[in-house]
Amino acid sequence: MGNGQLPYLIEPMRWEDVPAVMEIERDSFPLPWSSYTYRHELTENKHSHYIVVRSRIPKADRRVWWRRLLRVGSMPIVGYGGFWLITDEAHISTIAVAKQQRGRGWGELLLVSMIEHAISMNATMVTLEVRVSNQVAQTLYDKYSFVVTGKRLRYYRDNEEDALIMTVEGIATPTYRDKFADLQAALLTRLRAEANHTAAGQKAMARL
Repeated sequence: MGNGQLPYLIEPMRWEDVPAVMEIERDSFPLPWSSYTYRHELTENKHSHYIVVRSRIPKADRRVWWRRLLRVGSMPIVGYGGFWLITDEAHISTIAVAKQQRGRGWGELLLVSMIEHAISMNATMVTLEVRVSNQVAQTLYDKYSFVVTGKRLRYYRDNEEDALIMTVEGIATPTYRDKFADLQAALLTRLRAEANHTAAGQKAMARL
């Protein structure tokens, strides 16, 4: 997605990132994964691939809410995601964005980045589970041609809610690649507009 063109950086998750990831994890899920689980995913699971998105926030605008989310001197992690690649199937295992940064397109950016990564690794399909009540996430997945292919009854242990299995196949075909490229371009436009709006707001605040 061209890291140099936008106020974000996408890179592989490292063990040093886990404390920041855990802050978002605990704020996003009723039954969060443990840091031990992430250690296993990053160091022992040969099928796993995890990424983080960092915000290039100017120092003058850095505020208290994210100071817990980063190492001193680094850019704050505002979201992360991961998938397992087994043969030609990429299974998205997690995706989350910091509560203060939701609604800005970063969840979609993470999804796009994982699909793009899966395509580069010769995957032909992507699957995931989503709560039946999570209409916002389902709408995003539908946008990228995911369809419901099954249901896992009482899948979520916190409230025994069912999960929908959503799948997109043929991600390496020219037809899907063309649609995917159009969606990427639209997302890029949105993120640029968001960045410009944020920059304008920062300048206005600096003049007060």
